[in-house]
Amino acid sequence: MNEEIYEKVKEQRQKQQDSLSKYATRDSEVIRFNEFQDDYRPPFWRDADRIVHNLSYARYSDKTQVFSFKDNDHVSKRMTHVQLVSKVARTIGRMLNLNEDLIEAAALGHDIGHTPLGHLGERILNDISMRELGEFFKHNVQGVRTFMYIDKNGNGSNLSLQVLDAVLCHNGEMVSGEYHPKKKTKEDFLKEYNDSYIDPTLTKKLIPMTLEGCVVRISDIIAYIGRDIEDAIMIGVFSRDQIPKHIKQVLGDNNRDIIATINNDIINNSYGKPYIKLSDDVYKAIVDLKQFNYDHIYSKANTKEEEDYYTRGFNLLFDKYLEDIEYNKKDSEIFIDFLNTKNDEYLNNTVPKRRVIDFLAGMTDEYFMSKYQEIDK
Repeated sequence: MNEEIYEKVKEQRQKQQDSLSKYATRDSEVIRFNEFQDDYRPPFWRDADRIVHNLSYARYSDKTQVFSFKDNDHVSKRMTHVQLVSKVARTIGRMLNLNEDLIEAAALGHDIGHTPLGHLGERILNDISMRELGEFFKHNVQGVRTFMYIDKNGNGSNLSLQVLDAVLCHNGEMVSGEYHPKKKTKEDFLKEYNDSYIDPTLTKKLIPMTLEGCVVRISDIIAYIGRDIEDAIMIGVFSRDQIPKHIKQVLGDNNRDIIATINNDIINNSYGKPYIKLSDDVYKAIVDLKQFNYDHIYSKANTKEEEDYYTRGFNLLFDKYLEDIEYNKKDSEIFIDFLNTKNDEYLNNTVPKRRVIDFLAGMTDEYFMSKYQEIDK
């Protein structure tokens, strides 16, 4: 880009920044662990580019959202979910005049640490991690680990602290009536990240450092709470008339109305404020709907036989790949598809058991099943 045009682009960018809410995160506030040369793209926009061009992002397309291996092409995958989170969050962010680039990057990257088979896979890997390493496995923590220490051959993607923090703090299982951002330094963030491996309650308490991160956190809930209902109804798990009347009266009984109601409520209660707020009625309805979904969807997403089958698969593959590393079996897929791409820093600083967990966590559903079935004969 020639210098004259570049200066005009910078001027245009600055005007846009000057127009943001006083509570928005400015591009000038970006923090990185490793600095690099800026270009014509705003810094958080650049983060979003790095995420969507990431190989881990491509694997969203074959990772479970709720239902695994259903014979219906319209059932949501993890890719659908992160795009919906991005859309919902950018809608709220635009109405509140926040930094949409930061919101988009955080939304698209927030689930990068998810395992194959969704939350079931996460629970199984957590059991393995606790048994083998004495450390908890959480997909939000694994997401930060992926972006900082695994991607780009072990060099990491050098995303901004603000985006990494939003990934760490996005816990979509926890809903609050208000979301107040909490200022942090690099050191504060790293302490929260490291402590999350040893404190199982910490990920439920983490608070984003930016208002944009707070928007992504509530948008995670908004994006799945209605869409999961549509998926469940579509495959015959339950019928729409089973949704409790008091929830339908407040939120509606379909994904479109649920999203619109919650979005409008947030905008009405948060505009011009340094926090994100839900009205009491909508907050209570969301809590009740989440419990309804848990009772009728999430607790029934897999049968006991399926859970036992997948648990056996994770453990068999863990043992196999750990043995392959121990005996340096270079023809194993953990070398061919993973370790051979990693730099010395990753290999020297990662114990074999953690390498195996990193490999398993990054698998898609189909890859996991194909490797499981190869050894389960």
